[in-house]
Amino acid sequence: MKRTSRDIRTANRYGVLRHIVARSTVSRQEVAAATELSLATVANLVGELLDLGMLVEVGYEDSDGGRPRGLVAVNSSGGALIGVDVAETYIHVELFDLALTVLARADEELRPAENDPARVVAHIAAAVSSVVEQADVAADRVLGVGVSMPGQVDREGGVSVFAPNWDWHDVPLLRLLAEHIPYPLHLDNPLRACTVAEQWFGAARGRNDAVVVNLGTGVGAGLALGGTLHRGVSNSAGEWGHTTLIMDGRQCHCGNQGCVETYVGAPGIMRNLRELSPDSPLLHPDDQTATIEALGRGLAEGDPVAMKVVRATARYLGAALADLVNLLNPEVIVLSSWVAAALGEPLLAEVREAVAVRALRRPLANTEIVLCPIPSNPVSLGAATFALEGSLASVGLKNRRTTPRNRGTA
Repeated sequence: MKRTSRDIRTANRYGVLRHIVARSTVSRQEVAAATELSLATVANLVGELLDLGMLVEVGYEDSDGGRPRGLVAVNSSGGALIGVDVAETYIHVELFDLALTVLARADEELRPAENDPARVVAHIAAAVSSVVEQADVAADRVLGVGVSMPGQVDREGGVSVFAPNWDWHDVPLLRLLAEHIPYPLHLDNPLRACTVAEQWFGAARGRNDAVVVNLGTGVGAGLALGGTLHRGVSNSAGEWGHTTLIMDGRQCHCGNQGCVETYVGAPGIMRNLRELSPDSPLLHPDDQTATIEALGRGLAEGDPVAMKVVRATARYLGAALADLVNLLNPEVIVLSSWVAAALGEPLLAEVREAVAVRALRRPLANTEIVLCPIPSNPVSLGAATFALEGSLASVGLKNRRTTPRNRGTA
């Protein structure tokens, strides 16, 4: 799809704000250098953001022999953003200020029988209402709600196109949510959310080519190529969890057999444990979260069964990651989401060894494999940035400065 001048302006506005959030206090000259935009364009965009109340002037810094440079910073109280992480077993919601500091959190558990759209929507609405009440934020200060939904989504239409673990097809999620939530809504999936979070605050910051692997009930790979989030033509890029790892292997919810997800997603890891030690006390047959947490504790205690399970899982994961190394030649691969967090360093060490066996030497030498370093929930953080981007896209001409000193091209 061809980008319009409005799209370009929104992207520039977003890039300027992203840099200022990351640096806290910064001059327009520094922003221009970092974003590779002209100083006139940056001055114009900063003027818009000042008018919107998203930025504030915070004084001056001396320059080398010239006039003092004006400094700007994010106005953290200039609005609120909400990020929603919808997973197969839970809903986690966070409310952020404009500096992307968490002000409130809420959690809703999802039981297997509660995955019909009406129940999921009710849980999301309850959690959103909770964080707004906790933070005591006026409704008109909430700039938007970003919703991360697993599976394939139609970002523009607000539709959950296909969520294989729930057997959802073409669910008009944002329309259903709009009946209960009075704020602007923006939909995407956790692959994109995790990747953006890593670009803003994590291991992909400053990297041009990064892969963020989401390890949860489902599995996928968020892609940042050439410094830009890669969505693909239908916003479906990154469905690496549904690439074939083993011909005629385990049955997958997507209808295929032998998908990566069936060996390294949480249910797949449970099956790995069951096959290695069917009577293990680590196995909680009806609770994937409890099983993964038990494996994490077992690793910390040196439990031999836990170590065997993680080693077997890492062999599968390492083979699939080696394909990404060879195919994309990324600077960094980040292991993210709750399964990676629970299994931690032991999983990382085994994965690095497994990738080294299968990846080509040259691309591997330039790829770092790390755990997600973001201390908060990366999915809800990334989802909040979608709300921020949507808010910036909705800015009309009436909010633009027209004084000569701020005119520029974007």
